[in-house]
Amino acid sequence: MSVERTGTYLTLDDGRPAVRFTRTYDHPVERVWQFVTDADELVHWFPSRAEIELRPGGAIKFSGDPGMADSTGQVLAVEAPRHLSFEWGGDELHFDLEALDGKRTRFTLTNILIAENTAARNGAGWDVCLSALDARARGEHFEGPHAGVNAPWEAVYASWVEAGVPSGAPIPGVD
Repeated sequence: MSVERTGTYLTLDDGRPAVRFTRTYDHPVERVWQFVTDADELVHWFPSRAEIELRPGGAIKFSGDPGMADSTGQVLAVEAPRHLSFEWGGDELHFDLEALDGKRTRFTLTNILIAENTAARNGAGWDVCLSALDARARGEHFEGPHAGVNAPWEAVYASWVEAGVPSGAPIPGVD
């Protein structure tokens, strides 16, 4: 089964590899900010439960991912309700929100990778997670990032690899 990737692999101006995803949601920026920062919203789409201390240098506690041990990260920057970036396992996650009008928001997630060979794995993971966020934004339920072995990641991962995106990193809970 072939699926369409919704993100792109890129090399940033500073030479670091990254995967990037952009969505438009029919919600004001303040609501999308809740999707990105509120632990009770994140649990519906983010790969781990994330409790974020929303200030530069603030701690983030990641828990509940069956394929990974609980861990912590650090907030790098916050400009509510437009930007959040933090460190997670050596990677950087950047969430940028742009109000398009009073009712819609452009959401951009950039995952700056610690290692190039994680691009296909992380890209596939974010594709699945963002499908869950898309459903949540529409008021629907999606069995996505927390569906364990039933998560539809294998076909998505194959599409990233087939596109020539760097791969080979271990997949938590599988390798």
